[in-house]
Amino acid sequence: MTAHTHDIRLDEAARSALLARMRGKPGDAASPSAPAYDTSFETLPGYDELRMIRATGEALGIANPFFRPHEGCAGALTRIEGREVLNFASYDYLGLNSHPGVRRAAQEAIAHYGTSVSASRLVAGERPIHRALEERLAALHQAEDALSFVSGHAANVTTLGTLVGAEDAVFHDALIHNSVIVGVELAGAARRSFPHNDLAALERMLAAERHRHKRALIVVEGLYSMDGDVPDLAGLVALKQRFGAWLMVDEAHGVGVLGAGGRGIAEHAHLDPRLVDIWMGTLSKSLASCGGYIAGSQALVDYLKVSAPGFVYSVGLPPAAAGAALAALDAMEQEGEHVARLQANARHFLRAAQAAGLSTGTAEGHAIVPVMVGDSLKAVLLSERLLARGVNVLPIIHPAVPHRSARLRFFITAAHDTRQLDEAVRVLVEEIDESSHVLAALGLGGERDGDVPAAGSVPQEEMP
Repeated sequence: MTAHTHDIRLDEAARSALLARMRGKPGDAASPSAPAYDTSFETLPGYDELRMIRATGEALGIANPFFRPHEGCAGALTRIEGREVLNFASYDYLGLNSHPGVRRAAQEAIAHYGTSVSASRLVAGERPIHRALEERLAALHQAEDALSFVSGHAANVTTLGTLVGAEDAVFHDALIHNSVIVGVELAGAARRSFPHNDLAALERMLAAERHRHKRALIVVEGLYSMDGDVPDLAGLVALKQRFGAWLMVDEAHGVGVLGAGGRGIAEHAHLDPRLVDIWMGTLSKSLASCGGYIAGSQALVDYLKVSAPGFVYSVGLPPAAAGAALAALDAMEQEGEHVARLQANARHFLRAAQAAGLSTGTAEGHAIVPVMVGDSLKAVLLSERLLARGVNVLPIIHPAVPHRSARLRFFITAAHDTRQLDEAVRVLVEEIDESSHVLAALGLGGERDGDVPAAGSVPQEEMP
């Protein structure tokens, strides 16, 4: 083994003690005089899982891979614990987070408007920069209008919670983002999940159930953030037209990545974006800012402006965020090299990974490339070993993904170069073999995925 290999060898007694600790319950049994009411946060659902993963990490000398602080601007390179490393954990796809024009626009917005609009836009928080941004976002999707929110997650939750209700049904891809699920549950609508990208299954569901509901909404992502693949947009449009449904596309990861100009899945699929009823997107990825938006018909936007709680009762988007997103749109549309370089890098990384024998699932080479590992503990250990060798990439483990589907998720950006991409693949291949040896020596390599759950992982189909 190489010099950086962890020396984590457990004898049988130590291993038994670790497993006993992992299975232990917090606190002692309540005394007869204890109150009948549960006031402990430690009994909340999932807290035992958090304890187990912490115990496992401590025993094996594996640091928590999540919440690591980056000590500066995280681009193709970042600084963690005082050391510069290759970075594949940030979705600054076009590399615009450090673009001089984007930074300058944010600073100018602060100088003119201050750091906050200090109120809901409905009452006193409206600023010209908000409408300027929304007009540009509407134009991006050839929509009549758009509305910005302070959070992408909140944009989905409040929009879905407002548009559908108990008489309606929402049909969504099984790998849809958590925010969609939360929004539908808030609305009280019937929720139906179809297998990932399986439009035949969706068609069967619609045929069997559409007539039972007043309204139907189909929700998919333009680019799936766990798997790096895209839906059949033309097929979805045909189904929504046939069954009288709305179609909503979450373009959080698609804008800036898909299509010759980075305009998303509609451009990628060579379809008129006006065939989609609701476009959702975020400002925090390719647009190097923070917030979310909905684009669509004038009636849709007008309704959300006065009905969506996440807009009506929330402070307006900070001026700096609006200014940065506007400048990022300028850079994306006027400096085409960012999109072209990203797409070339993503294709290069996917080809290199596959040529090295790595499993990349259904990834198509669109900025997100998972490397399938299978075992959750192996994914966590592998992430730490890669960081020790100067490559920062995060593990995605159960329950964020199904059992035996743990992976390392690589975000490729326009700021990377091919030398960095090739180096990451080379190191990864070496460390996959080493990690397998380490776990086999511990007698843990064959553990069922999910026995060691993820700390802080999202208990739905999707992570951030």
